[in-house]
Order: sequence, then structure tokens, then C-alpha cells
Amino acid sequence: MIATGRTPNTEQLNLEYIGVKTVRGTIQLDERMQTNVPGIYAAGDCTDQPQFVYVAAAGGSRAGVNMTGGEAMLDLSAMPVVIFTDPQVATVGLTEERATTQGLRVDTRVLSLDSVPRALVNFDTAGFIKMVAERDSGRLLGVQAVAAEAGELIQTIVMVMRANMTVQEMAEELFPYLTMVEGLKLCAQTFTRDVSQLSCCAG
Repeated sequence: MIATGRTPNTEQLNLEYIGVKTVRGTIQLDERMQTNVPGIYAAGDCTDQPQFVYVAAAGGSRAGVNMTGGEAMLDLSAMPVVIFTDPQVATVGLTEERATTQGLRVDTRVLSLDSVPRALVNFDTAGFIKMVAERDSGRLLGVQAVAAEAGELIQTIVMVMRANMTVQEMAEELFPYLTMVEGLKLCAQTFTRDVSQLSCCAG
């Protein structure tokens, strides 16, 4: 498979005439969805934001609020990404490599799906969950998952990251047994214990 990517279709808009800044056709925005020209807003795949339907929808709604006098911001610091392969691939936040590149000291754990009871019941243990945490604080920085339901798992991590939770706090939360999302709790628990020695649904 060859993926050449997409480019914004902005050539015919004559944006340079009104002074809207673009880079290779991509409209540059601030956190309020405003271009460099006051009063002109943009959203969607023509902008410099990630090209996902949910980002475009969120950006459009905030642009509408702001162009009518509001002060809505679009925070993409915990943006989930899902690739709908089989198994699915999902990620949010920083990978170990990106965190290290940013100068952060990290601890990571990888949990194979053969340690997740629901995956065993489903006879589908292909995949893993990887967590990246800040070493000193334990704050969760990112998660990458390869699993049949990785896209369903990742939104839980978005909420955890928005709450600035640590892996220890996550490990102590209640997660329903027998679900795939329990795999997140189990992975968080691996920072302090050997989950293979736990009984089922052990808190």
C-alpha cells in the first residue's frame, strides 16, 4: 500500500489576497480557530490541525462560538487516534520515544492481551497495551494499544489524562470485570505488581 497523504484544496480561495497565512496550502490557526487575520476563522482538513472528523467537528463548533463573540478553545493535548485495522491500533498522548525526546524521564509497561481475562474469553489475545508514565510523579503521559477493541479502550485514557491521574490512581479505580477496558487497570497495576499472580478481578 502506498499512502501519499492529502493536501488542502485552498488554491482557488485567493487567501493571499486577504492576507490569510498558509503553509503549502494549509491554513494556520491559533487556539481559538482564528487565522492570522482577525475575524477570519477556519476548521477542518484545510487547516493545520490533525485530519480527523471529530477534530474538524470540534473545531467548527468552536469557530462558530468565537466568531460570534465567544471564547472557546480547542485543546488537542489528549487527542485519541484510531486505525481501524484488525486488530485495531489506538493511541493518545506521548509515546515513549516522543516523551524521551521532550526530555521527560519515563517509566513504561507493556501488558500482553493474554493477561486480560476478556481477551482470553474472546479467544483473541493478539495485541498489547503500553503505558507511558512520568517517572517521578507517576502521571500518565500516553497509551498505545493494539487490540480488537483498541478504539473503544482509548477514550478512557483520554479522560484519565484530562484528569492528570497517575498510573497508581488508575490502578486503584474500579473497572468492570469481564471487559476489555479492565486491561487498562491491569496494565496500570503492572507498575507496582505482577498481575499474573492476581486472582480474577483482584483490586
